[in-house]
Amino acid sequence: MESIYSQYVWVIPLFPLLAFLILTALGRQMKEVGSWIGILCTLASFGMAILVFVERLGGNASDYSQSVDWIRFGDVRLTLGFEVTNLNAIMLLVVTLVSLLVNIYSRGYMKDDERITVFYSYVALFTFSMLGLVISENMLQLYIFWELVGVCSFLLVGFWFHKPAAKAAAKKAFIVTRIGDVALFIAILLLFWYMPGHELDFSSIQNVFGNQETMLAAGITGGITTLIAILIFVGAVGKSGQFPLHTWLPDAMEGPTPISALIHAATMVAAGVFLVARTFDIFHQSAAAMEVVAYVGGFTAIFAATIGIAQNDIKRILAYSTVSQLGYMMLALGLGSVTAGIFHLFTHAFFKALLFLGAGSVIHAVHTQNIHKMGGLGSKMKITAWTFGIGALALSGIPPFSGFWSKDAILTAAWDSNKGLFIVGIVAAFFTAFYMARLFFLVFAGTSAETKGAQESPGSMTMPLVILAVLAVVAGFVYTPFNGWFGSWLTGGEAEEHANAMVMIVSTLIGLIGIGLGWLMYGKRSIPGDAVSSRVPWLTTLLERKYYIDELQHAIFVVPLKAIGKAADWFDNRIVDGIVRLVSGATVFVGRASVRLQNGQLQTYGAVALIGCVILIVAIAGRRLW
Repeated sequence: MESIYSQYVWVIPLFPLLAFLILTALGRQMKEVGSWIGILCTLASFGMAILVFVERLGGNASDYSQSVDWIRFGDVRLTLGFEVTNLNAIMLLVVTLVSLLVNIYSRGYMKDDERITVFYSYVALFTFSMLGLVISENMLQLYIFWELVGVCSFLLVGFWFHKPAAKAAAKKAFIVTRIGDVALFIAILLLFWYMPGHELDFSSIQNVFGNQETMLAAGITGGITTLIAILIFVGAVGKSGQFPLHTWLPDAMEGPTPISALIHAATMVAAGVFLVARTFDIFHQSAAAMEVVAYVGGFTAIFAATIGIAQNDIKRILAYSTVSQLGYMMLALGLGSVTAGIFHLFTHAFFKALLFLGAGSVIHAVHTQNIHKMGGLGSKMKITAWTFGIGALALSGIPPFSGFWSKDAILTAAWDSNKGLFIVGIVAAFFTAFYMARLFFLVFAGTSAETKGAQESPGSMTMPLVILAVLAVVAGFVYTPFNGWFGSWLTGGEAEEHANAMVMIVSTLIGLIGIGLGWLMYGKRSIPGDAVSSRVPWLTTLLERKYYIDELQHAIFVVPLKAIGKAADWFDNRIVDGIVRLVSGATVFVGRASVRLQNGQLQTYGAVALIGCVILIVAIAGRRLW
């Protein structure tokens, strides 16, 4: 099938780039026009993404790519271009849709902010960077946009720079993700070294790593393959908040809530999952690398879920939920199921964006993020409550919501491949359902004197909630036991068998038990909310402090590095600068002495000449005596 719209996919990221340039030129003026520029340009990108996606729905749509020479030196050629596959076609659709809804939502949420035009310019640049990353034709080009996404996240998380916590969170996000970025850069260097002709485009990588024969012909051993795969995964760990580089992601909640939705739904954090899926041919050739991905993902899923049950900030609960769900995606990829991992990324984008924007609607109404200071909002904010409830059920994996189908696909893959990881996934699912029930009942049920004046958010904020709620319900039906279209379309092969009645029943029961326990403790309150904390306070403290990972990282890395920095600063100031000051001081002294001597008085010159002669005579006489 001839690709028509795919030839112009490069236009998709140019619309938000144009918005960024226009909004930057406008400065802080024309706030109303600025928001509309951001919305309309993102809408144009979304419309183009729909055309590309629809074009690829046909079963015989072939991959399309174009590239131009960027740099040539000797026989080495570096290119810039774009590539369209089914994988990045669905990513384009998801990223542009979520970005569009966030832009619309922000008109109401950020309307009183003096820097709203700057906000929209940052969002536009972020969207451009993410879309550029998705359509990149080679690893080097992807890395350029990868870094630009990191820069944009720094700007957005620290948007309210007058808040010390926001500045600290922005710096933390930038520094922690750099660890993964360095690993990814080393992986790219290794690929450049070992790939035939130093090719870095994804098509060449797929051809070389497609089987053992082509790898051996290129001189790539199993050890090198494992090293490259793990380094790529470390890069993904940084961006996608996997343990132990997850600590930046909950702190990123200091940014505006629309940014929390944008970063934590389908864009920045999904970039790591997308990267592993994009380079899956490399991972597939290394059993060790696949195990690392699976076990890190599984551990992250249950680790973050346990932390989520003890948090009291509505956005931080959702942030740890994001870390946990990204762990599920990595678990699926590590088990070899690209379809399940990307399917969960697809569904998660909608219900997590819904939950974050719903949380923003609540915060906008009550001006607090502490769930214990909320309550009774269900009767005052019906649209927010119903849509948030749909998102919570989808995240909890309750049928027929989208999260049930995607989580079932992952758990089925785990059941077939690794029973231990299946148990980890089931336990994490229980904690997920429990903390979402706790969150929902504390915020929307009961009563609270502090929320008496709360009102429903304006239409610009509730309309995106309704759209996302609909998607959270229907998106999962693209890949069910009775409809395997998504799997065969994404991978280009036969649909993966993922139907397992036992897994579906167990996962549903676990989710219902978690919700039921949450209702008994925080809805009906027949079980005291402190039933656990009063008996094992140390466990509650451990979870509230996030297993002290931040403190450990501070003690192991931050304190020693600060000490080294202070020592280097002392050496620079006292030794290096001291020598420089000594030389400059001596030069100044000699210069001033020369000025005193060269004063134009003959008697001074005569005295100096006489003293010089005396010194010379004494020196000669003394030498002869010696």
